[in-house]
Amino acid sequence: MLNALAYAFVDAVNVLLIGVLVALALISTKGRYAPVSALLLFGDWLGVLVLALIVLLAFDGLGEFVKHVVESAFFGGLLILTGVVTAILTIRGGDSSKLINRILEPLRSPSPITVLAGLILGVIQSATSVPFFAGLAVLSASDIPATQRYLGLFLYATVALSLPIVAALLLGLVRKTPDSIFSRTFSLAREHKNAVVKAAGYLVAVLLVAIGVLRLM
Repeated sequence: MLNALAYAFVDAVNVLLIGVLVALALISTKGRYAPVSALLLFGDWLGVLVLALIVLLAFDGLGEFVKHVVESAFFGGLLILTGVVTAILTIRGGDSSKLINRILEPLRSPSPITVLAGLILGVIQSATSVPFFAGLAVLSASDIPATQRYLGLFLYATVALSLPIVAALLLGLVRKTPDSIFSRTFSLAREHKNAVVKAAGYLVAVLLVAIGVLRLM
């Protein structure tokens, strides 16, 4: 299970979701940030969980084929290639501010739409994440009993959102204590936003390449 959770943690470096939370912290009126961010994260977690369940069912249905792929050199090579592509895309850069602003539209106040927005965001981001699928393939190919594997999806989804959850809590603290060290750190990070985003991209790239190399050894 720990092997699968390693991929979920790589998936937790979710720059877009953290960016949305930062924007929420900046625009939310008093008393709204906490419920809106909580509903957004719950919806995102639910989206990750639902998609993880569907994918694991599909992988389990493929049985030995998935196990063969996971144990092959192809799997490690794919992770390394994904890491290299991630590094290249990070170097090229990009501005996600327009996308973040579009996501913010239904998040002005807490409502069922907030949960739905988070769910859609969670499904889309997971569906386009190689680490997400890789972790579930490793989980499917493991010798863990089926009941434990499927119950473990709750933990898998939680780990996949661990960094955004921590970010949301720290942003709440920043709003309550504007003169704290957390607030000063947050201001510094905002001033060097591009550097922070690039650092996150490089971190994901390094982790993927490292895991891929370990799979090949």
